[in-house]
Formats: sequence, C-alpha cells, structure tokens
Amino acid sequence: VAEEGGPCSLSKMAGADGDDSLYPIAVLIDELRNEDVQLRLNSIKKLSTIALALGVERTRTELLPFLTDTIYDEDEVLLALAEQLGNFTMLVGGPEYVHCLLPPLESLATVEETVVRDKAVESLRKISQEHSPVDLEVHFEPLVKRLASGDWFTSRTSACGLFSVCYPRVSSTVKAEIRQHFRTLCSDDTPMVRRAAASKLGEFAKVLELDYVKSDIISLFTALASDEQDSVRLLAVEACVSIATLLPQEDLETLVMPTLRQAAEDKSWRVRYMVADKFSELQKAVGPEITKNDLVPAFQNLLKDCEAEVRAAAANKVKEFCENLPEDNREQIIMTHILPCVKELVSDTNQHVKSALASVIMGLSTILGKDNTIEHLLPLFLAQLKDECPEVRLNIISNLDCVNEVIGIRQLSQSLLPAIVELAEDAKWRVRLAIIEYMPLLAGQLGVEFFDEKLNTLCMAWLIDHVYAIREAATCNLMKLVEKFGAEWAQNTIVPKVLGMANDPNYLHRMTTLFCINALSEACGQDITTKQMLPVVLKMSNDQVANVRFNVAKSLQKIGPVLDSNALQTEVKPVLEKLATDTDMDVKYFAQEAISVLALA
Repeated sequence: VAEEGGPCSLSKMAGADGDDSLYPIAVLIDELRNEDVQLRLNSIKKLSTIALALGVERTRTELLPFLTDTIYDEDEVLLALAEQLGNFTMLVGGPEYVHCLLPPLESLATVEETVVRDKAVESLRKISQEHSPVDLEVHFEPLVKRLASGDWFTSRTSACGLFSVCYPRVSSTVKAEIRQHFRTLCSDDTPMVRRAAASKLGEFAKVLELDYVKSDIISLFTALASDEQDSVRLLAVEACVSIATLLPQEDLETLVMPTLRQAAEDKSWRVRYMVADKFSELQKAVGPEITKNDLVPAFQNLLKDCEAEVRAAAANKVKEFCENLPEDNREQIIMTHILPCVKELVSDTNQHVKSALASVIMGLSTILGKDNTIEHLLPLFLAQLKDECPEVRLNIISNLDCVNEVIGIRQLSQSLLPAIVELAEDAKWRVRLAIIEYMPLLAGQLGVEFFDEKLNTLCMAWLIDHVYAIREAATCNLMKLVEKFGAEWAQNTIVPKVLGMANDPNYLHRMTTLFCINALSEACGQDITTKQMLPVVLKMSNDQVANVRFNVAKSLQKIGPVLDSNALQTEVKPVLEKLATDTDMDVKYFAQEAISVLALA
C-alpha cells in the first residue's frame, strides 16, 4: 500500500506543487501508517479533515481504497474508522456516490471484535438511508447477501442487523430473497448467529407485511423460543413484544401465547428473568383480556420463582403491572392474586428482592385507595421500615410521598422515626448520605413541628460526622431546609447552633461553621447574615489553623454579595487586607482573590 495509490503517494500529492497549506494534511496522512497506535488513532479521528482537503474525487479513488486495504489494525483504530465512515456521505460527493463507502464498512463488519462490527453495522444502517432505491438493490443488498452467506460467523451476525433497513425499499423479488436469507440465519449452526437473528427478529417483523409476519416470523419466533441455547431463547422473548403489537387481537392467543407461556416456565432462569423484565411491555402488547386470563397467573408464578433474580425482576414490575390492569376489576385482581404474593416477598430471604419490592410497593397505595392502604399495605410498609437491610428501609423512606398523598404521613410517623434514626446512624457512610438527601423531602411531608421535635438534632449531628462527604451533604441539607421553612425558622433554630460550632476545639468542625454560613447566607438574607453570621466569620480570621483562616477569606468572598456596601468597606475589607499579609501562602492567595472579586482594592 505504500506504493502507487498508498499513503506515500497520497502525502506526496497533498504536499505537491509547493502548497504549504496542505502540509498538515500530508502529516495526517503519514500518521495513518505510523507505528504508534495513538498517532494512527488521532489521524483516523481527523479523517474528515483529510477528505475535505483531498476533495470528493480523490477521497473516492485514493483515500477509501487505502482505508479498505488497511483494515488490519488495533481494534481502537478500527472502531474510530467505522464511526467516521458513517458520516462520510457528503465527503465522497453525496448520495450519488455513497456506495463507495460500502467496501471498507463491509470489511469492518467482518472483523473479530464485536464492538467494531456493531459500529460498522450502525454506520451501514445510517448510510443505507442515503442510497436511492436503485443503488440499494445494485450496491447495498448484494453486500447484505455476501455478509449473510459469509464463511465466518462474524459476517453472518453483522448481516442480521441490515435486513430491516433495506427490506422496505426494494422490489418484491429482492424482498423474497431477504426473507429467505433471514430464515437461513435463524437456523444457523452457530449459536452466535442465531442469537443475532433473534435479537433483530422483532425489528425485522415491524417492516414485513402482515401476511409474512404470520407465515414467516411466527414460525421463526417459535423455533428460536425453543432453541437449545438459553441466550437465544431469552432474545426471542424480547422479540415477542414487537410481534404481539403487530398482530390483530384474535391471532395473539393462537400464534403468540403458547410460546410466551412456555417462556414464562422455561427451565433456564435467564429466560424467566427476561419474561419478568419485559412483563409490563408484554402486558400492553397483548391487551386486557389476555392479561386477565394468562398474564396474571404467569406473574404470580414469577413472583414466587425459585430464583431470587427472577423474583427481584418481577417485584420491580409490581406497581407497573397493577397500574396497567383493566380498571373494571383491577382492585379485585390485585387483592386476590397479587397482594398475597407481595406479602410473601416482604419477608423474602434475599435482600435484592426485598429492596426491589420496597422501591415500588408504596405506589400501590394510590391504586388501592385509603382504606385498603391502611388495612393491607400499611402493615407491610411498617415491616419494611424495620427490615435489617438498610436499602429496604431507604427505598421505603424515599417513596413516602405516594403514601402521604393517600393516608397522610401521621399514620407512618411512629414507625418512621426509629427507621430514620437507625439509618442516620448506620455504620456505612453511604447509607447515612442517602438518608440526608431525603431529609428535605421528609421535612416537607412531616411539617416543621414534627421536624423540630424529632429530626433537628439528627441534622445538626451530621455536621460533625467524621466523614467529609456527610458534613458536606449535611450543610447542603440545612440550606434546603431553610428554603423550605424560611429565614425566621433558621434564625431561631439553626443559626445559633451553627455559630456555636465556631468555638469547637476540632478545627474541622470550625470549618464546617464556615461552610454552613456560605450555604445559608443567601437563604437567610442580608439582615441575619450581617448581624449574626458576619461577626463570627470575622472573629475566626484570627484562628491558629491556616486552613480555617483561608476558609474565612473564601467565606467573606461568598457572603460578600449578600452584605451591604457599608459592612463590606468598614468590616470585611480591613480583615481581608490583614489576611492578605498572612504568613501562609494559601491564606494570602485566597484573601487577595476575595479582595479583587469583591472589588475592595
């Protein structure tokens, strides 16, 4: 390739005629054959620049053949090339010449590395839209056929992703050939090819005429759903959703449901997991009547499955499934068939199952109404609030707003409090962090009196936690609480406690005072900031610890815009000027920065 038409001649031509403006392009082209992978990668990423400089004709006749010949490179370079070529239509002269991009992309669609093949297929799908119907039959469809009948499984898997994009725009003769190729790949000897075909079955079904969906797709669907490989069977479940939406209601029972029932009871937990994961989509696709007769018992079985992963996936869908039940007998189906299974899951042996249920169970209260929630759901919520797994308790607390709308928070508050306290003091700091993030939401639902009485102490305790992330989150939490309850509440409840920490022997806690003042100043307003907070900040400028002093400078910069100009000039400026002559370099730096930002110089 380094001879005629190769990169050497390309770079010579780019730098020919003494045109210095093309010299950078010559460098980029030379980098395409450099031994250094990173240089080749950089050059590939700038391929559009090279193409623009060469012009459309030379891009077609010189650059693309060179790229096609060099499809033996590091995967990273090939991936970048596959992506670039998908955006090359205008650089080869527009839709009229877009077929010139097919040879390099065809080569990329056969390489061993999956991500490269996938990207090449993605680019081929993209440029297929640029082909005219004639070019599609003359250039694109033969490429699909070559890939579909290739010796290596890699090319056959790539072909599966291309049938649906060319099928709608070709003649009926070619359509028949495409359907035949797809049928062949669905029964390919290599599981990877059958897997690729199964993953595209639903997409292909959507572009087929209804008669062919019934005659071709259903038989393929049935065969793939009974494949010896569970990885193929589970992908057939995914296709089931698309196929069900295409068929008239009267055909669903005979053509789809036998296979779906079989999948819901498959010997492989992975297939049952996929059924559980796609349950809401399947439910919408088959409609209310089949849901009532077939899907309700299937859903019960999935909620009782012997594998925890399947139970967790089904538990995740409980609220959605119940919401989509037919309204006329929704309550009766939930109370009779679903709730008994849910009650068992509350005390499941697996924490992931309990956690999945806890993240959606509160949503049932809006579906079942006040009386059913108090009688049947409330005991379950309270049991979950006492669960030994922090994530279960956390998921219940984070979804309280659903129950609050239906029965009011008072019903829960007695059990809620111990759970919140336990989470607030959990040994895992990430659990403590999560409960802090829910505190403003809880505060809004519980009201200011309950909050002051029961939760205020907790919020203040977090400010002196030994983990910095908790202290930071606690500071942010205070700001949100002040926004919710108002400046007067802050002045009476929060500010005195925060300012009291300025005398704490631990310098980290003294710094937390400054962080809190930064966060609260805007929400509290000018009066409270100037009269109560500013004197404390100024006093801390004499702190023995340099970290505290430079944080004083940062705080004065932060609260400066809230203060009036008189306070800035008479109180803030002298302190910053003193800090600007501090012995510590950082203190000096931040003091000078504050002076210039506040324009006090």
